[in-house]
Amino acid sequence: MNEAFGETSVPEQRDRFIPQRKSDIVTGLVASGPLAGHQEASLRRFARVLGAIIHHQHFEELDRLRETYFYFDPEVGAEARRPAQDLEKAYCTLTDEFVRVLTEANFVEIPREVISRAFGEHALVRVKIKASVEEYRNVRMFRRGVRKEIIEVPVWFGLRRRPLEVEFYDDVVLMVATGSDAASTAKPRKSRDKTGKKIRSGAVLFKYFRGIARGDLEALFPNVRVVMGVFDQFALGVPAIVGGVPILLKLASTLTVLFAVIGFYLGVNGTIRDNDTEQALAALSGLFALGAFVLRQWGNFHRQSLIHQKQVTDNIYYRNINNNSGIFNYLIGEAEEQDWKEALLAYYGLLTATAPLTRQALGAHVEALLVQMFGVRVAFGSDDALATLKEFDLLVEEGGSFSVPPLAEALARLEKQWERLLDPKPCAPHDE
Repeated sequence: MNEAFGETSVPEQRDRFIPQRKSDIVTGLVASGPLAGHQEASLRRFARVLGAIIHHQHFEELDRLRETYFYFDPEVGAEARRPAQDLEKAYCTLTDEFVRVLTEANFVEIPREVISRAFGEHALVRVKIKASVEEYRNVRMFRRGVRKEIIEVPVWFGLRRRPLEVEFYDDVVLMVATGSDAASTAKPRKSRDKTGKKIRSGAVLFKYFRGIARGDLEALFPNVRVVMGVFDQFALGVPAIVGGVPILLKLASTLTVLFAVIGFYLGVNGTIRDNDTEQALAALSGLFALGAFVLRQWGNFHRQSLIHQKQVTDNIYYRNINNNSGIFNYLIGEAEEQDWKEALLAYYGLLTATAPLTRQALGAHVEALLVQMFGVRVAFGSDDALATLKEFDLLVEEGGSFSVPPLAEALARLEKQWERLLDPKPCAPHDE
């Protein structure tokens, strides 16, 4: 779901993401009370077998994602070239599969209007930056986990600091697709990003960040560059004018003499006066002084640019967790964990309920359970959890209400499914 940012109602801000560890959830369910004695061991066994089956399913997804990404990996060269029609189909498959995995991991896409609004905001990165989004075929951002923090930002040229409430995203994934060549048989065209690294056309970049403020989303783009703000231009421009104008005024009266002396030695002018040589040397000294002044101002400009660029690096790229195909293992693992948590919580909620529950009632029951055990508020995904239980033959539906088989029966059904996964087609014995 795409939340409308800026709303004050609590339900709009809740995510489906369940942050607790798997071991903590199992321990919390066992300690919650309704199950006792041997059922505690059965629940732990049920959780392990359920996790093994879901892991097996997601392992196949990881292979498919890696196989499709091969043709768009920026680290792969010409061997990834395919006909344009095949690449377009592969690109659609990659984006659909990647977005589906992110959704299973309880990421939500950041709306374009939120990203556009972030371009005019500042949080931890207090410099003016610019990113050329139009250079790319497609740019999408996904986030998970929202919290608000109070940070202190400098004001009055850094002399004072004031508190500012900032919205942070716990996890942010950036997907950037570069443009492809019109002719599929032509040599792959490569463009340079701002760091000078070549990125081949048709590549898709994935970047994973952690702990990013909403106002700093613009700084995540690969081609972001620092530009001078009004204060920086004023701080560098005024000294340049104050120091440069007197030098130019002094040179104006002596440059004609310098040209006359140069012309005399080149044979263009016939005569020079006695003091013209001294004035010409003074003009040369002034030119050297002007050159040194220009170089000093140019150095100040680049020094200020490097200071701003370092601020961007310190606050953003140290938060970069992984890139490109390296994030697949993590995202698949996160999707696997979220599916497991939702399925286990849904089964436990239906198992311990005194009567069958509707979808809405199951969601409210599990949400209350998470508040009771861990003090966290989430928007529980009942639909996905019920679909998983139905897939594993662990769900009974009657008139829009749901229930589950007893723990011993459910565990036996899961173990049979696990056995079939390990040995899907047993070999028939050979006749001797």
